[in-house]
Parts: sequence; structure tokens; C-alpha cells
Amino acid sequence: MADEMHRWVAGIEYNGALFKGWQKQKHHPGPSVQGSLEFALSKVANHPVDVVCAGRTDAGVHASAQVVHFDTIAIRNERSWKLGVNTQLPDGICLNWVMPAPSKVGHENPFHARFSAVARRYRYFILNKPVKPGLMHDQATWWRNSLDAQKMNEAAQALVGEHDFTSFRARDCQANHARRTMKDISVKRFNEWVIIEVCANAFLYHMVRNIAGVLLPIGEGKKPVSWCADVLRAKDRTKAGVTAPGEGLYFVDVEYPEFPELPIENDGPYFYQFMKSSIK
Repeated sequence: MADEMHRWVAGIEYNGALFKGWQKQKHHPGPSVQGSLEFALSKVANHPVDVVCAGRTDAGVHASAQVVHFDTIAIRNERSWKLGVNTQLPDGICLNWVMPAPSKVGHENPFHARFSAVARRYRYFILNKPVKPGLMHDQATWWRNSLDAQKMNEAAQALVGEHDFTSFRARDCQANHARRTMKDISVKRFNEWVIIEVCANAFLYHMVRNIAGVLLPIGEGKKPVSWCADVLRAKDRTKAGVTAPGEGLYFVDVEYPEFPELPIENDGPYFYQFMKSSIK
């Protein structure tokens, strides 16, 4: 059928330091991940293409396993999409895989990158050493003072479950409500690295960075382990800590239980694969 719309799903990675966040901003100049990807897809499709992502990321935040979908009338195969789009993309972003959006027999709703997802996962990488790093300065958060990862992990467990995360949402967050379900959260150390990993059904604006902003003073010993639970109960952003820097934050996984055929690699970013087997 001529001009019939087809839905495709793709996996992308990007260095958030090179972009002003995921979302296109009318009043804020600078490249966005969404704008760059839509430009490349539109070039290959020969018509304007809009993309929908699994989870929007802030300026400076990276992704190793972002998932998007797009609709197009263009007839292209997977290889043509992948090679053509990557040729048009700027440095710092690439399309790792692309495939026709999966469908289920008897399933009323088509695959949707955002609404089909039941959980998202982030990893926050902190380089914990006295000297500021010369390498990866925009891909990891540097923290000078020594951190106790065990205390941070103990404190973080207060966030597991369904809660009102008002204390951890940014002031200009536009979500209708602050109730979210934290599936799991952990803090682990590997030599000079401290890694905060969080998985929830959805996240509020700056939520992960604000959680890190509470856990960091606990790790330094400036706040007790119980402070995280106190902040959660307060339901007041002013009772929490600072918003931690975005450089160390990575969007690393999205869960689609009804679509297990999607080739999502959840072990990112690449350098994490070398350290995770030794994390204690």
C-alpha cells in the first residue's frame, strides 16, 4: 500500500557532554540528541521524521542503551537505516541497531518506546580520588573526599518500593505527581570508582542526581545513614541535598517484558564491562 506508515525501533548511544540534553528546545540554542537524530533520519527517509525515546536525559547526561521509535513511509532495510543514519549523525552519537517495531498477536497497542517500557535503569559513576582527572572529565563525576560506599548503599535502601519522591524532584519538574516505584538501588565500590545504580518504573526531573546529592554527604560521613529516609519522608525538596553533577550519569537499560526480542545491551557504558566482574 502506497505511503503506508511503518514503525521502527532503534537503540542509540551518545555522549551527553556534546548536547544540550535529549529534547529539542525552541528557546535554548545548541544541539540536542533528539534534533540530531531526527535530522539524520529525515535525510535517509526523504521526509520529516519525529522520534520518541524511552527516557529523556538532561544536558550532560549520557546514554549507552537509549531506545527510540519512529514512523515512516520510507521503504528501507535495516542495513540502509543503520549505515545511512550514522553517516548523517554528528560526533558523539550513534545508532547501534534498528529493526521493525515488534508486534504481538492480539495486542491492541503497537510498540511504543516510552509507554511500552515498565522500567528504566541508570548508572552514576563517581571517580573518588583526591586529584581531579585529566581524562574522562566530562564522562564521570569527580569527588575529592573519601566515600563510604557501604553506608551509601545502606542509606539508599530506604528508597526501594513505591514512594512520594517530592524531595528528589527538581523545582521545575512537570510530572503530574511524584509517586514512583524504585525497583532496586545499589552503591558499590571498585578501586577508585563508586557506582550508584538505580532502576525504577519512571524518574522525575533530576531525580537520580538529587538522590546522589543525598547519598554523597552520607558517604562522606557528614550526614547519618538515616538521613536518606528522613529526606524521603519530608516530601520537601529544600530538606534534601544539592543536585549532583550530570557528567557521571548514564541511561543504561530499559525493560520491555512484552518485547524480549529487542537487542538491548544493558552492560554499558563500555568501561563498566571491564570493572563489573570485580565489583564487591
